[in-house]
Amino acid sequence: MSQHGFRLLVGLGNPGSKYTQTRHNIGFMVLNKYASTKKINFSHNKKLYGDIAETGIGEKAIKLLKPSTYMNDSGLSIRATLDWFKLDIKQVLILVDDIDLPLGRLRMRTSGSSGGHNGLRSTIQHLGTQDFCRLRIGIGAPKSIPEGKREMTISHVLGSFAKEEKPIIDKIIDEVLENLNLLETLDLDRISTRLNSYQAA
Repeated sequence: MSQHGFRLLVGLGNPGSKYTQTRHNIGFMVLNKYASTKKINFSHNKKLYGDIAETGIGEKAIKLLKPSTYMNDSGLSIRATLDWFKLDIKQVLILVDDIDLPLGRLRMRTSGSSGGHNGLRSTIQHLGTQDFCRLRIGIGAPKSIPEGKREMTISHVLGSFAKEEKPIIDKIIDEVLENLNLLETLDLDRISTRLNSYQAA
């Protein structure tokens, strides 16, 4: 991947105000702040099944996508956007929450399974491959998971960040944004090393 390889940044999440500050929407949160720093706005596009914004011009233009399909069908929006703009799968970076990563940690991967994440599962299904870049953003697991693991997991990811977690989330988002901007000058391997070694205090 060249330093200018990404042309589409996708944040995974659920649409609607009730989900705005939930752990599952960390992808949306990153893109919202990124758009704010670039002074650009999202607009809904029915053909792309999501909200889209664009920064830069010409070959350096980068599109931001927030699927409005709900998490379980995110791949529909991503597939439609890649096709509409004639982008290659190697040009997309997906920002996604990860319950298996501790809060404050990040993992950049160029391939891999869904890891049980419905948004990634849908993306793999619609793209027909696991070979696409994703940045997993740790949201941490529930402190104790009894027999009813699934129910507790769902309530955790769809719950809001605790008050004491919010400063860490702010640091994580800032770190991600800094590295997205560095993609203009550093290659993906160096960015991955930075992100994968990061630990929010």
